[in-house]
Amino acid sequence: MDKIKLTGLNFYGYHGVLPAERQMGQEFSVDVSMYLDLQEAGQSDKLEATVNYAEVYAVVKKVVEGQPRKLIESVGEEIAQNILRDFLPVQRVRVTVHKPHAPLPGVFMDASISVVRSRA
Repeated sequence: MDKIKLTGLNFYGYHGVLPAERQMGQEFSVDVSMYLDLQEAGQSDKLEATVNYAEVYAVVKKVVEGQPRKLIESVGEEIAQNILRDFLPVQRVRVTVHKPHAPLPGVFMDASISVVRSRA
């Protein structure tokens, strides 16, 4: 199966368990991999034969900048479900949500989750 990948979509959101996270907010980064058949798009060179990246970006932005969630797992789940709902050619999606400024008591590069969801 073919893949469209969007990497490093950066937004500011208010997700977290701690009250300070939900009040002050922080940066989040999202990677999306969508698995679908791209043969028709490759042969026809027509946008309507694939998934419009700008529309996917808008879906991710709406979720990350939208309603605060306690868990980034919830953020990833909502993004994945919305992509499967809104983009019918997508058969499977992997969403990774990065929280580089998670409140951990030590030095670290990134805290992230990944969810993989498929069309039933």
